[in-house]
Formats: sequence, structure tokens, C-alpha cells
Amino acid sequence: MTIGGKTIEQALATLSDMTAGAVPIGREEHASRIAQAQAFMREQGIAAIWLNAGTNLLYFTGTKWHPSERMVGAILPATGALAYIAPAFEEPTLKDFMLVDGPVHCWDEHESPYALFVSVLAQLGIAANAAQPPRIGIDESAAFFIFDGIRPLADGYSLENAKTVTAHCRTRKSAAEIALMQRAKDMTMAVHIATASILHAGITTKEVEEFIDLAHRKVGAPAGSYFVIVLFGEATAYPHGVSYVQTLKDGDTVLIDTGCKLHNYISDITRTYVFGTPSERQRSVWNAEKAAQQAAFEAAQLGVPCEEVDAAARRSLEANGFGPGYKLPGLPHRTGHGIGLDIHEWPYLVGGDRTPLDVGMCFSNEPMICVPGEFGIRHEDHFYMTANGPRWFTQPARSIDDPFGMTG
Repeated sequence: MTIGGKTIEQALATLSDMTAGAVPIGREEHASRIAQAQAFMREQGIAAIWLNAGTNLLYFTGTKWHPSERMVGAILPATGALAYIAPAFEEPTLKDFMLVDGPVHCWDEHESPYALFVSVLAQLGIAANAAQPPRIGIDESAAFFIFDGIRPLADGYSLENAKTVTAHCRTRKSAAEIALMQRAKDMTMAVHIATASILHAGITTKEVEEFIDLAHRKVGAPAGSYFVIVLFGEATAYPHGVSYVQTLKDGDTVLIDTGCKLHNYISDITRTYVFGTPSERQRSVWNAEKAAQQAAFEAAQLGVPCEEVDAAARRSLEANGFGPGYKLPGLPHRTGHGIGLDIHEWPYLVGGDRTPLDVGMCFSNEPMICVPGEFGIRHEDHFYMTANGPRWFTQPARSIDDPFGMTG
């Protein structure tokens, strides 16, 4: 019996810290990432990129800093050492968080960080040139006010989206990154199994969410759940949830989507099953979802455009009477997203994304079936691309009667 039967205390007792041996990304790998980015920038003719506070700054420099209304980050030139920009009063704190060293150029509160940005470019040997403006990439995640502040001061420079560089590097995960994501996903899968065991008639979605957070802490995620969606019954037809608390009753479809962070890398797994005895309708849709997920996985071969993986899932769904396209009942969103330091990263398994699948790319595989007025079924597991094709991080749900493969 995998659904129900345990108290919260009994379920928590089955869990223990799973983080032993998990190694955070070190200075050497960050240096390698910088070198890779700079080589690509030189190849593409990009003079420098701005890495804004957030996951791009973290990825390349190891410096963890949350974006705010103050401009904080680093200029990465195509050649030479990077240079940080920060408010003067934050310099000691920034240096404390810094993993890759570099000079910090500071601005006081009454001064313009945007003017400082342009000045530092010149100091790095990247001078404005009206005849042939150096190409400067601005972090795609930076708030508009940063670009808007730089733009009027950047005569002689050509500003563009730094995604050309950041996505090129970040989409191809290293062995160390994949190991961290594998561990995080193993942790969340253990939480899923424990969560299923506490379900009982009358439990609320809020109570289940609270348990999932406790369970993530028990397996070693210091911040608990990175996110959690718990849905019962008809509410499962809404991919990202509803505004109200639900109470579980016999025969309800249960959809739980959750994840955690381990050394900044994210897990994200959804399981859908039935509390009680599944109806033939629930069983049929559950199996159609499983078939679509498998079709997407099989289509994910090296060199295949991302959009073809989405198309394969939709062909499977249409063969089972769903859609067509984005029509309901059926799949209203993309089949999958990249994942890493951000829960949603490039590239995407969706029509129009023709990025060829390459070694190291990591994706969710979640071609959800939404049946408004009834229920929804989402199986979400992630895979990564190897030299031999796709490999699952977590094994897909086995069956609607035994979703976690616990009965042999």
C-alpha cells in the first residue's frame, strides 16, 4: 500500500538526510565556465557581457546575490579578468560572497551606476567607437531599469541580449551539475513517496503542503520546499493550481508538484494518482499521459530540434483523442523546460524552439492532460542528454495503481 496508511510522524521517520557527499560547484569549475564564455564571445565578436545579480552572476562567478533596485553584478570581457560593480556600502559583503575574485568598482548612493558601467568598460580597454561600436551583452534577466539607465550613456557601444552567451554556456550541464540535480531529485522523490503515505480522507491541501516542506527539510534541503503545488479532484485540471484549499475525498485525483534546492540546483517532480479506487476514465487518461511522456522521451535524440520532442508528445495525445494542438481536453502548455540554477531555463521543448539537443542539456518531460470539469494528469520527470541519448533522472510513474513502483 503506497497511498495512505501512515501518520505524519511515521512518514517523517522514514526520511533522513540525503545530502552526504554532495559537492557544491567549486572555484575551478567557475573559472572553466568563464574561459568557455570568453572563447565563445571572441568567436562571436562580443566584447563584453553584463552579469546581473542572480543566477547568471552565480553561474559564472559563484557570487550569490539577489537582484534588487540597486545595480550589482560583474562585467565579463571577452579577454582579461572580470570586474564587479556594486554600491560602496556593499563592497565588504560582496567580497565575502565572492568565489571568483576581481576588482570591485563602487558607486555611492547619489552617483550613477550606469555611468560607472560605461567607465569600467573603457578601463577594461573596451572603448566606445561610433564607427565600429563594440558589442556589449546585457544580462537577459536584468530589470529593464538597468538597460534603460545604460542606454543613453552608451554612445559608441552596441547593446544586445547577453542570452547568446549565457544560454550557450548554461544549457550544457557539467557532470558536477548533473550530480547535484540527481541528488536533489532523489531527495524530492523520497518526499513524494512519504507524502503519498500520509493521505487520508479529510486531509487538506494545506496540511499536505506543510508536510512536504517538513519532509524536504528532513532529507537535507535547508530551505525546505523550493515550491509546492498540491491539488485534489477537479482542481487538478489547472496546471499551476487554484486559490482555494481542497479537502481529500475517496476517488479524488491527487496531483503533487514540488521540488527543493541543493547547492543552488533545483529539483522539480510531479506525481498524479488516485486516492481510493481509480475509475476507468481516470485510468484511461493516466495511461494516455504516460504514453505521451514516453513518446517525448523516445523522440529526444541528439541533434533533434527541441520542438520535435513537443510534437511527438502531441502526436501521442492526439492518437488518444486529446487536442489537437493546445486545445482542451489535452495539453495546454509546452511539453518541457530546461532546468538548472533556475527552475525554467532554455531551451524549451515547445513548437518554435529549434535548438538541437546536445550532450548535457536537461529537461522536464511533462505533457500534462487537462480535462476541465473533471481532473488533470501530469507526470513530470526530468532527463538529461548523454552521448548515447536521453537518460532519466527519475524513473517515470509505473502505473495508476502503483505510481511509485512499491509493490514489486
